[in-house]
Amino acid sequence: MNARKNQILEILQTNTKPVSASAIATMLGVSRQIIVGDIALLRASGHEIHAMARGYVLANKSLYVITCKHDLNDLQKELYTIIDCGCGILDVIIYHEIYGKIVGKLNIYSKKDADQFLAQMENNGLSPLSEITNGIHSHTLSCPTLHHFEDVKAELKDILIEMPYDFTYNKQLL
Repeated sequence: MNARKNQILEILQTNTKPVSASAIATMLGVSRQIIVGDIALLRASGHEIHAMARGYVLANKSLYVITCKHDLNDLQKELYTIIDCGCGILDVIIYHEIYGKIVGKLNIYSKKDADQFLAQMENNGLSPLSEITNGIHSHTLSCPTLHHFEDVKAELKDILIEMPYDFTYNKQLL
């Protein structure tokens, strides 16, 4: 049992995308129900494992926040760039004058995830949250290392906003 839990942790640590209980079960030659039980035991023992729509993600990766400003034309480029640098996009955050901090879950770990998000917006005639704040928004990123995060910042330097930033009024502080 301990060996299997260690194998599950290793699988989650080495994958940058969510891994389903069925996929883990196949890799380890056990049932999906056993994996679900093992995940529950791992969580109870202090491992931070998140359940996503497509499987499990170990939350031992470093979390970083970037703040950007761009229009709808650069949205796909932003998402693809973050993914190509090896990071996942957990959420989008805007700061509204009246409502304060608004967080939308994204959980984008691949170009397929990004394409589905963009298609859902387009097919339903929806706009990104950042339209409310003239393109200004933040993302929480899950990156394997600081180096990966630095790569994201270097690739997106043209749309990044450096802090300090006054989100209350959506303007750069002097």
